[in-house]
Amino acid sequence: RRFLLHGNPLLADWVTSHIGDEWITDLSQISKLKIYADDEKAQQEFLNIKYKNKVRLAKYIKEHNGIEVDPRSIFDVQVKRIHAYKRQLLNVFKIMDLYNQLHDDPERDILPHTFIFAGKAAAGYVFAKEVIRLICSVAQLVNNDPICQGKIKVVFIENFNVSKAQIIYPAADISEQISTAGKEASGTGNMKFMFNGAVTLGTLDGANIEILEQVGRDNVCIFGLTSEQVMNYYLDGSYLAFTQCKNDLRLQRITEQLTNGHFAGVGGDFWGIYDPLLRNNDEYFVLKDFDSYVKAWNSLSDLYRDEAAWRKV
Repeated sequence: RRFLLHGNPLLADWVTSHIGDEWITDLSQISKLKIYADDEKAQQEFLNIKYKNKVRLAKYIKEHNGIEVDPRSIFDVQVKRIHAYKRQLLNVFKIMDLYNQLHDDPERDILPHTFIFAGKAAAGYVFAKEVIRLICSVAQLVNNDPICQGKIKVVFIENFNVSKAQIIYPAADISEQISTAGKEASGTGNMKFMFNGAVTLGTLDGANIEILEQVGRDNVCIFGLTSEQVMNYYLDGSYLAFTQCKNDLRLQRITEQLTNGHFAGVGGDFWGIYDPLLRNNDEYFVLKDFDSYVKAWNSLSDLYRDEAAWRKV
């Protein structure tokens, strides 16, 4: 509850004004908010609070990263320890695909999105540090490309800690909880995002399962392999990453960009990512879940276009 009570005082006060303050010590009381789910006045009040929190985060990003982001854009956020199974890479590939789409068709109708990452890698975890380098390289490429202006921005918030979390969580519209199914023991970040009014985009993994049970499938967006399917692939060895990539032109293009000099001017090549995916057979099924993930993400973007529908989620 701390990340609502202390990190999001505007929303915490709003909750208290509607159902009293017993929720602070008895979380089950939060269910009293259900009666306001279809209340247009309450929905608009919530959206106004969300916007103020996005303005606060946008100000922080401008001051500390030197990047101007639009608080009216969708804040799509993935904040967690950098690890292969947590699949920040899947998120980055989605952004690279959007970048490629815009270069193929600069007039393509894309709702403005701000993609926000934060998290730390273990000191000796080379792959995780490569992923951070890729995120920052994609950010530099996208944020300085005239074709992407007004459509997509990418931000990596450095030195993630609790103080920064209390600014980030309240501002999120979409909470990226996209770990490989069966790998996440539980997870608390998704709970903090949910408590601050972000819509979960995730796999059936960790606390996402409990969130789904509590809020219903209409209020989360689930995609990808199940833990049983993942285990079956491990056991029978039938998954072939090279074939998966070969059969999807988007993935062919993205993986080629890792090593063909596409990032030469901003971050160099990324053989340290390419090899685990295509030579070591994509242990965490980034390529396998890509299509399902993009479709789920697109469904959320479409929902955001319908403000009345988005307010209810």
